[in-house]
Order: sequence, then C-alpha cells, then structure tokens
Amino acid sequence: MASPALVTPNAAASKPTPIRRKLPSPTTSILNANHPNAASIATATSLRRKFLLLSAAAVVGFTPVTPALAESDEEYVKETSDVINMVRTTIALDKNDPAVADAVSHLRDVSNSWVAKYRREKSLLGRASFRDMYSALNAVSGHYVSFGPTAPIPAKRKQRILEEMDTAEKALQRGR
Repeated sequence: MASPALVTPNAAASKPTPIRRKLPSPTTSILNANHPNAASIATATSLRRKFLLLSAAAVVGFTPVTPALAESDEEYVKETSDVINMVRTTIALDKNDPAVADAVSHLRDVSNSWVAKYRREKSLLGRASFRDMYSALNAVSGHYVSFGPTAPIPAKRKQRILEEMDTAEKALQRGR
C-alpha cells in the first residue's frame, strides 16, 4: 500500500521553472541616483577607498630598507679572498699529487657554499668582484665536473680563470 504522503514520479508532472536572476540593465547604475541615501553611500565608498589607499601607501612607504652592513661587506671581502687563494692553490696542484682529489672536493664545497650565500644578496650582484668571481668559479667547477678531479685545466682556461681571479681581487681592494 502506498502512503498518501509518498510522491511517485509521474510522466505528466511539469518541470520546475528555473530561477532567473534579475540582472541590472547596462543603463541602470548599481547606485541608484534616486535613492535617498545615494550621496552618503557614495561618500562612504570614497572615504573607504581613500583610507585603503593611504593605508597601503603607509605600509609600503614606511617599510625600512636595510642597507648593506659594514660587517657583512667585510665578511664578503674576507671570504672571497679566501676562495680566491683556495682556487689558485688548487689549480696549481700537479695532477699526480695525491691530495688533488681532496683539494678539488673541498674547493667544490667551498665554492658551492660561497655561491649559495652571496648570489641572493642583491647589493652584491652588480659588483665587478662578484661577477668575475662567479665566472671563475663556474669555469673551475664545470671543468672538474666534466673531466674529473685529477684532469689538469687546459692552459687557456687556466689563464682566463687566473685573470678573472686577479680582476676580482683588484675589484675587492677597490671596494667594488
């Protein structure tokens, strides 16, 4: 027995009419000028926009810009000089020297940490010392990765690396 409250599908049942949203016409303004509070609503909206604009400008404008600290600059100069000396001694080693593999491994670790530390510093990216040092480290590291730690660096590449080291060292001394 069917319950009278149970509704069964019926082929004759009509489809429900879709709910249509009434969209404003292009000529109708969202803010109706005939509304009694139209002026106060417009003023409140304008004040809210001005407040948000001034707040955003204040946050951006008063954010302190931290200049490069002298001790971090001194640290950069010291570490870069140490890496320069380490590159010079490593590429000067004879390929038959038993310590060359360890020296190259240590140089790669030091150069990777130097690059990882200083390439994020925006104040250093434009410096001539950073540019030349980065190029020289890239050449040395690329050589040892491609040819192995005991392969001697070709004379042309070695000369270019040493020239870049010299210019980087001179730029460091000049504060560049």
